Amino acid sequence: MAFNRGASIALIACSVALASCGTLNPFSRGDSAAPAETQAANIGVNSFLWRASLDTLEFLPLLTADPWGGVINYDWHTPAESPNERFKTTVMILDTRLRADALNVTVTREVRNEAGQWIAQPVNPQTETDLENAILTRARELNLAYAG
Repeated sequence: MAFNRGASIALIACSVALASCGTLNPFSRGDSAAPAETQAANIGVNSFLWRASLDTLEFLPLLTADPWGGVINYDWHTPAESPNERFKTTVMILDTRLRADALNVTVTREVRNEAGQWIAQPVNPQTETDLENAILTRARELNLAYAG
């Protein structure tokens, strides 16, 4: 009796886990093709912007990612060509719709001084705009691939 009860609980838990597997994947259509807006509601933000952000900035070390709050934090990255400079990036997805104003990228820049200390430096605002545009372009590509 105890074995059957434990097996039943395990079977139910596995069924629930498997049933929810496709909800975060914007390319998983299953038996019924759910619109991206419905799937985005399952993770709290637009799924195409989320995936595009991860794809576009994959060269940066990922620190934290909150798909329900829409915040992706990347850790410090030092380009090989400039070892005395490092960057840290945060992406905020602000909406469930695929819109330009639903995305905000913030870049922090530091430069190492002669004493070896990291000193905050201004970032060219065009850098953040270029990253946002690259993410938006990738999100549109993903959206078109999903719709097609």
